[in-house]
Amino acid sequence: MQTTFTEEQLKDPGIQRANKILRTCVHCGFCTATCPTYQVLGDELDSPRGRIYLIKDMLENDRPADEKTVKHIDRCLSCLACMTTCPSGVHYMHLVDHARVHIERTYRRPWRDRALRWVLAKVIPNPKLFRLSLLGAKIARPFSGLLPDARLRAMVAMAPQTIPPVSRNDDPQTFPAKGERRMRVALMTGCAQKALNTDINDATIRLLTRLGCEVVVAQGTGCCGALTHHMGREGESHVSAEANIRAWMAEKRAGGLDAIVINTSGCGTTVKDYGHMFRTTPLAAEAAEIAALAKDVTELLARLAPETKAPEPMRVAYHAACSLQHGQQVTAAPKSLLKAAGFEVVEPTDAHLCCGSAGTYNLLQPEISAELKARKVTTLERTAPDVIAAGNIGCMMQIGSATRVPIVHTVELIDWSTGGPRPRALGERAAMLGAARP
Repeated sequence: MQTTFTEEQLKDPGIQRANKILRTCVHCGFCTATCPTYQVLGDELDSPRGRIYLIKDMLENDRPADEKTVKHIDRCLSCLACMTTCPSGVHYMHLVDHARVHIERTYRRPWRDRALRWVLAKVIPNPKLFRLSLLGAKIARPFSGLLPDARLRAMVAMAPQTIPPVSRNDDPQTFPAKGERRMRVALMTGCAQKALNTDINDATIRLLTRLGCEVVVAQGTGCCGALTHHMGREGESHVSAEANIRAWMAEKRAGGLDAIVINTSGCGTTVKDYGHMFRTTPLAAEAAEIAALAKDVTELLARLAPETKAPEPMRVAYHAACSLQHGQQVTAAPKSLLKAAGFEVVEPTDAHLCCGSAGTYNLLQPEISAELKARKVTTLERTAPDVIAAGNIGCMMQIGSATRVPIVHTVELIDWSTGGPRPRALGERAAMLGAARP
């Protein structure tokens, strides 16, 4: 693609990067075949190629974002399926992230949009506030039909039926390895996950210590910054990311780190991109070092090669989170681990398509999200699974809200197959189904 940025514009590192990405695109349109929003809406401007044209026009002309551009960029899930498909290696993620920063700086949204985005940016990354908001949403659920905005109804519907108790394993501390220590790792405990599902971090800690890892929950770590990053709120996202970088570097200097383990794949994609995010700052070298240490939990487990045995026969439908299969290109490890444990692993058709969760997308674009959720649940249920496994809390909440098939994190099944407890979700869903029978 030909571009016409001026020399003055190209002095901006963000424009330099955008220019390089735009010039890589050859207009082939392969991306439209795997873009979820194009599949649902059928509008070229709701495909990666269409959005690339909109972004190019906006940036080249150095103009404020307009309503049309914002509408189509907002509809992008950032699922990154287009990057997996693209034969030219167009790094769409960095381009759309830059566009969102430009939108945030130059476009004034309607006040309801500004208010909702402000609330999401302040509440979800804060586990205490998020937990309180979930309680409020649970109380409001019987009256959700009276709410005037579909996005508010989606927020109320997102609250789980039961809010898990606080896990003290999320507090800063060190968990010693069982037996001989093989490595020392830091665990990112996340933010929303602490409020939505405490079993995931608990299972991760049990499993890693059982496999000889000393697990550190570092003082000062918190939200990875992904949520605000994808809203274009660059300053807020960088504050969160910088806190993590400094905290993990302090642990690395104090006792060494072999890996930073992340069990929420949306966070993993962002942490692995810290080097790019901070490339022009004094923190560039340390950010790149942290990004290189970041590993999805299944990547680390593949290296540790646990001896596993499924406690009971089980047909597992594996849902590949977009941030894991497209954002991090981790595709084989989760399925290989489950198969090695003796689980029967099946995959749905169109496994590359997003479930519609995508961070806060299901709250900001509830209609499109609901369509994608329905499609995903249908394809998963067609595999007739006993359980669905996934590697991202957002996907788990999204899919779990529309199916009676229990859904668990992959790490919970591996923990169970190495001597850990039976995943609680299996028992809870069985009890619910039993109670529903006449």
